[in-house]
Amino acid sequence: MELVDDNLKRLTDARILVVGDIMLDRYWFGSVDRISPESPVPVLAVNDVQERMGGAANVAANVASLGASSTLLGVVGDDEAGKQICTLTRTASIRSEVYVDPSMQTTVKLRMVSRNQQLLRTDFEERPKEAALNGMMSRFSDLLGDHDVVVLSDYGKGALVYVEEMIRLANELGKQTLVDPKGKDFSRYAGATMITPNLKEFSEVVGSPVDDDELETIAGNVIHQLDIRKLLVTLSEKGMAMFAKNTRPIYQVAKTQEVYDVSGAGDTVIASMALALAAKLDDHDALDLANSAAGIVVSKIGTATASLEELRLALKGGN
Repeated sequence: MELVDDNLKRLTDARILVVGDIMLDRYWFGSVDRISPESPVPVLAVNDVQERMGGAANVAANVASLGASSTLLGVVGDDEAGKQICTLTRTASIRSEVYVDPSMQTTVKLRMVSRNQQLLRTDFEERPKEAALNGMMSRFSDLLGDHDVVVLSDYGKGALVYVEEMIRLANELGKQTLVDPKGKDFSRYAGATMITPNLKEFSEVVGSPVDDDELETIAGNVIHQLDIRKLLVTLSEKGMAMFAKNTRPIYQVAKTQEVYDVSGAGDTVIASMALALAAKLDDHDALDLANSAAGIVVSKIGTATASLEELRLALKGGN
């Protein structure tokens, strides 16, 4: 399919600036063969430790994995986890603009896994201080002009305190902004090009569960109220739906055979969509791209990325 190859080639020309909450995803893999004699809890015999980029860093990793230019802006602590994130970004060919805040602890999510099942997750986190946020904001202004699209990855850890100002600056320079939102107040993201909540997040903002038959109406209201161009709602095993001003919604069923782990899938979706917007793909092709990329990563264990070749095969039906 020449169209698929042409679209993928256009993705590699994109320059994406990813801004937001950076974290280290740490995995302890092992086996559980007994219960602790001290208390009725399983004992995990760890045989493998893996560390991966999480949060905004995983978005940047997905952008780079798909062959595009990826820049990461955020805050980490001056600690072992922060240094590891910087090492991982270099390995993944990500341009690092990470601001180091010596007064904070880098966010770490530690997951304990046995037989592909997560037993426990432990979080270590601390919000960045004002000086770090101001330094990050200054660097954001400097970087904007060198990029086609901005991704704002909000995990609620404090890096996007000035998200309204970031969207305003991006709009002034004609840069498209995509937001992976957090919390019940989406008004912070007013004026963005696209917001990409999952259905649970979207329902929390609305204040009640959103049924399939009312999704289109409510999505239209949110688009109007926030003055955004597009709203992409991921629907778990049902796939995803894209809504835009004055156009009919586009629905796609999920493209995966077997789901192993959904952690980080939203990062892949927004990274793929950012590339699609930068490449000026139409909405149908953009949604197909994001849906296919998500189907790839949920079939893997842990926070993962999709490669350009994996995406090419998925879009061509595995042939």
